[in-house]
Amino acid sequence: MTEVKLSIGYDEFEAGQRIGSEIEKLSSSPESAALSSLIIGDWGQAYENSAEEVVAALVKHSTSFPALRKLFIGEMDYEECEISWITQSDLSPLLAAYPELQSLTIQGGNDLSLSELKHDKLEELIIITGGLGKSVLAEIAAGELPNLRKLELYLGVDNYGFDGSLQDILPLTEPGKFPKLTYLGLKNSEIEDEIAAAVADAPILDQLDTLDLSLGTLSDKGAEALLASERIKKLKALNLSHHYMSAEMVARLQSSGLPVDVSDKQETDDDEDWRYPSITE
Repeated sequence: MTEVKLSIGYDEFEAGQRIGSEIEKLSSSPESAALSSLIIGDWGQAYENSAEEVVAALVKHSTSFPALRKLFIGEMDYEECEISWITQSDLSPLLAAYPELQSLTIQGGNDLSLSELKHDKLEELIIITGGLGKSVLAEIAAGELPNLRKLELYLGVDNYGFDGSLQDILPLTEPGKFPKLTYLGLKNSEIEDEIAAAVADAPILDQLDTLDLSLGTLSDKGAEALLASERIKKLKALNLSHHYMSAEMVARLQSSGLPVDVSDKQETDDDEDWRYPSITE
């Protein structure tokens, strides 16, 4: 697999370098035809400049990347831009421009949209945010992704963009929504207990190999619902890492026979029982 990462640093951006020009240069290079994975990092002060230029350039030069199968938009660390500050845009034109794409990863939820989420061959959709808006959840639920096998959503907290509720998440678990889905990640959430209780006996579990509820605020309350579920026992993997469960509950899960990951136990900060997902800002 041939992989390239393009990124524009602060000084480079100030000097006039632009991500659109970098994509154009790549499109005319000898390696463009064989490129299978493209990572777009900081497109230049992403905390105030949106990804529109990225989308426009990739759409314009799509015929130069016939082998592209994996695309990551927004791969940057906190020194470049905090996750909650990354300004995205409507990324759905990329799906129309790359009909052979198999994997799309997005980091950052500000101004993110997937207005026309239709793709026959996309197998993997990963969205990493400190807070995912309910409008995006609705767009995913309304999407047409018949070949999707992995859906991994970092839901986050209301302070950083999560403005929804359990009712905005549940449509993603409706039977027949994603007929080939085997991995469902509803993770990094401040309402992980509610999610766990809701999906514990949901029919979608019958088609899943992996349920990922990691990186969130899961406590004994949500874990109790999972332990009581017969459908959970059919899973090949249950990821509950980074959690707030008691030692007693961890022991119960470990002795249950479930293929469960209960690593990275967290402690609450004080008697107020403050619990935090792993990724927020």
